[in-house]
Amino acid sequence: MKRIPVVASFIICLLSFFTVQCQARETAWQFDVSDSTLVLPKKEMEKEAQVIASVLGRAHYRKTTLNDSLSSVILDNYLGMLDRSRVYFLEEDVNRFEKYRTKFDDYLKNGDLTAAYDIYNTFKKRFNERMQVADSLVKTDFDFSKDEYYESDRKDAPWAKSKAALDEEWRKIIKSQALSVKLADKNADEIRENLEKRYTRLRKAINQNKSSDVFQVYMNSYTESLDPHTSYFSPRTAENFKINMSQSLEGIGASLQQDGDFTKVNEVIAGGPAFKSKLIFKDDRIVGVAQGEEGEMVDVIGWRLDEVVQLIRGKKGTKVRLNLLRASDGANALPVEITLLRDKIKLEEQTPKKKLVPYTMNGKTYNLGVITIPSFYMDFDEAQKGNPNYGSTTRDVRKLIKELEADGMDGLVIDLTYNGGGSLTEAIELTGLFIPAGPVVQVRNADGSVDTGDDPDPALVYEGPLAVVINRFSASASEIFAGAIQDYKRGVIVGEQSFGKGTVQNLIDLDRVMKSDSKQGQLKLTLAKFYRVTGSSTQHRGVTPDIELPSEFSAEEFGESSSPAALPWDQIKSAKFKPMNTVSDKQLQKLRNQYQQRLKTDEDLKALVADIEEVKKIRSDSRVSLNLEKRKQEMEKLKEKRDKTGALKATEEDFELEDPQAENATEKEDPYLKETIRILAQLVAA
Repeated sequence: MKRIPVVASFIICLLSFFTVQCQARETAWQFDVSDSTLVLPKKEMEKEAQVIASVLGRAHYRKTTLNDSLSSVILDNYLGMLDRSRVYFLEEDVNRFEKYRTKFDDYLKNGDLTAAYDIYNTFKKRFNERMQVADSLVKTDFDFSKDEYYESDRKDAPWAKSKAALDEEWRKIIKSQALSVKLADKNADEIRENLEKRYTRLRKAINQNKSSDVFQVYMNSYTESLDPHTSYFSPRTAENFKINMSQSLEGIGASLQQDGDFTKVNEVIAGGPAFKSKLIFKDDRIVGVAQGEEGEMVDVIGWRLDEVVQLIRGKKGTKVRLNLLRASDGANALPVEITLLRDKIKLEEQTPKKKLVPYTMNGKTYNLGVITIPSFYMDFDEAQKGNPNYGSTTRDVRKLIKELEADGMDGLVIDLTYNGGGSLTEAIELTGLFIPAGPVVQVRNADGSVDTGDDPDPALVYEGPLAVVINRFSASASEIFAGAIQDYKRGVIVGEQSFGKGTVQNLIDLDRVMKSDSKQGQLKLTLAKFYRVTGSSTQHRGVTPDIELPSEFSAEEFGESSSPAALPWDQIKSAKFKPMNTVSDKQLQKLRNQYQQRLKTDEDLKALVADIEEVKKIRSDSRVSLNLEKRKQEMEKLKEKRDKTGALKATEEDFELEDPQAENATEKEDPYLKETIRILAQLVAA
């Protein structure tokens, strides 16, 4: 295998080439320092801001110049992070901030934090004004028979011209929240108590924000103007991250992040309870947490992230109940309660699983193997100890293939749905089980150089019919494997367009870059991009299946393309490789034609398409009814459609897949896997 760059070494070498000249500067603060309610920057943050600007300017893949144009994006990002729904700032505030629009590039280079903290303190003032209004509104007895709506998608709404205009928006916000609580069978007193607790907690969380919290938000308004995977962690956030990574966590197996007043799922970790449940997904919002079977559901809207995490974590074997707003349900999302059994994230739960599925078609039964791969992993600890039997995705799949072949396997499905990636080396070596010697992936570095990752073993472990199933949540290493199988024409790719993450990040400890008496934060930045052997980037586009199944999600809603700052798709020179042509263009076209015919005649597929389109239609409406009866109707309609399309997310780890027309076919079968098996059977029979 040709050299794939070790990005950590690259960064250390790169930083040694330049010295960041940071002079602490006297800043004429525009604040009354005697006002204890204000949040003020610390002097050491000036130097840290300069270091971050210098490192990003020189080391980030994008090589974007910090100029007036980028400054404008930073301002918009910062306002969005503080007030995404535009319900705190007034138009007069935003107009006053316009004087900063083309200045943030200079401020960052000079370590001037005046503007950032001026904006934040204005936000804090407006926030507390809104909390006074909320205190009054939560005591209101709302008329839920009135036919009115609240527009929940306000990211592009005009800024309010007056406090009176904001009062009206907040009336609708509180009324909508009160209606949601009422629909959970709560009476007027319980509704009032619930909302009072929520806003007491929210007020406490914002007013407890420290200077480092503000600095982190401001720096991320800069980092996220470069790309969505570059970010800054304050010393406290970085330390909590280290603790969480070093401990054997007993929780649900999901990384969380703050999203305004909500706690959002950032990643579902393979091998954890959340992953195995198939009940909680990326971008879902957690609005309530309860302990055990009967514990009180605690409303966590407005809570600090670390407080929510502490509530969710717990001892192995104990249950936690979560109230979720599913991202897939859009603005009219209704709380869904799920129960998870806390457990450690076990390496063995990330290992591939096999099953042999008998599938009968035209009177003949085919034995089709299915290997489900949750993530691309390697047991680095055991490998470093010299254990010759250390666990890895490639080793485990090799073994499972041999076992399936011994059982009479006629064709193989590799299931990569919900596989968010993992080890690049494993993705390359796993591909090598199915292709002869040759390149698998190309990596373009920040300096423009290109390295290739080659199959290290020319031997083919499996030469039979192959299908790979992917979905919108298949990312990174999954896209490398699926893309290579497709480019070599080794197998047929089935499912949804994948996530489209084609970038490589590394973490830098800023203490290694600058000398300071105080602890510094960390910077995660993008250093390289992945490319397929054809030269096409996996960024944005990911992998488009040979046969695309009905999809509930669009690229604009979920995936890399949903971020306006994502690095663009591009193309480099193709690597030298020889397609295997195991699956010909003629065969693929025949399989597509057969699938298109089934879409017209198969009742299950027709119903699935119709239900998905209805859910997408419901989700596209960002208006929320404030009428009790209409809201109930929406609840029932959404619940009905969710139940019908719930099969898109398998709810059981083990299920039998028989002929879809057979009487014993179950409703809990995953239709993506079910259809992939049918397509593979047709490929085997061809």
